[in-house]
Amino acid sequence: MTQSDAYSQAGVNIEAGHRANELMKDAVRSTYGNEVLSETGAFGGLFSAQALKSMDSPVLVASTDGVGTKTMVAAKMGKWDTIGQDLVNHCINDILVQGAKPLFFLDYVASSQLVPEQIADVVRGCAIACKQSSVALLGGETAEMPGVYQAGELDLVGTVVGMVDKASILDGSSVEVGNVIINLPSSGLHTNGYSLARKTLADFDWQEARDDLSDESIGDILLNIHRCYLNDVQKLQSAGIDIRGLAHITGGGVVDNLPRILPDNRRAVIKRDSWAVPPIFSLIQGAGDIAESDMFHAFNMGLGMLIIVTTEQAQTVLDTLPAFAQIVGEIVDGESGVELR
Repeated sequence: MTQSDAYSQAGVNIEAGHRANELMKDAVRSTYGNEVLSETGAFGGLFSAQALKSMDSPVLVASTDGVGTKTMVAAKMGKWDTIGQDLVNHCINDILVQGAKPLFFLDYVASSQLVPEQIADVVRGCAIACKQSSVALLGGETAEMPGVYQAGELDLVGTVVGMVDKASILDGSSVEVGNVIINLPSSGLHTNGYSLARKTLADFDWQEARDDLSDESIGDILLNIHRCYLNDVQKLQSAGIDIRGLAHITGGGVVDNLPRILPDNRRAVIKRDSWAVPPIFSLIQGAGDIAESDMFHAFNMGLGMLIIVTTEQAQTVLDTLPAFAQIVGEIVDGESGVELR
């Protein structure tokens, strides 16, 4: 028995891994710029650090995250080409809130049994999002681990590395009483709250177009791609906006995430009727008989990225991102936290 035969009998198909790499190779290469100094398949990705020389005090910013059980929605719908985009956009947003520009990204895809076409679809999604944000998909790992993951399921994780000049780091320290909170809306659940959503919506038809969801299906809306806010924030910076703070509303909702950038004795007041909550959240809440406080703790509720600016610049933000940005609250004096009114 050859080594590959023995490995195959143990549940690992080496040839399937090679096939997956071939299927995704062109998509990965399409994200390369002159900064990438290695080829696909190298033990480590090489990326030129020349851009750091343009900064007075360059700082690297890195973040790792996953898409959680949104992978199970992809499995149920048999659609794998969007969760890679979710992953990249989520990670970019996480370093964007500190003022960082993303440079390169690495992905990790693991399953119980490797299906080359499925893995390639996921990685192609990563490549699409990387190209949209001028980020190199520098490397990754595809793992087949029978016995660790359930049949038909996969896990998806990614790491992004970016850069920011030390003087330009956003940390919320300049947030003041009277500052305005502006929302850049989410496109849906993004990548958080899916365990609760799947539980409450389990008995519904996920393929049926529904009137209460603007003639879309539950499955399609649950797979809406996590919105990336890089271009929006860069537009605001180009317009001269002094961004005091950015908060990416992910797991824990606005209740847990907004306070992460608030100084002591600064409290955020979010005006409950100032934006339209996407109807998918109302469906989840009603189906699960979930308290509103729990909804705001588990989901973004339509609040995708919150921007804190001065009152004087709030209108400029709205003019720069017309029909998109909306004022949803303000900063007041008080114990750090979030108050929904």
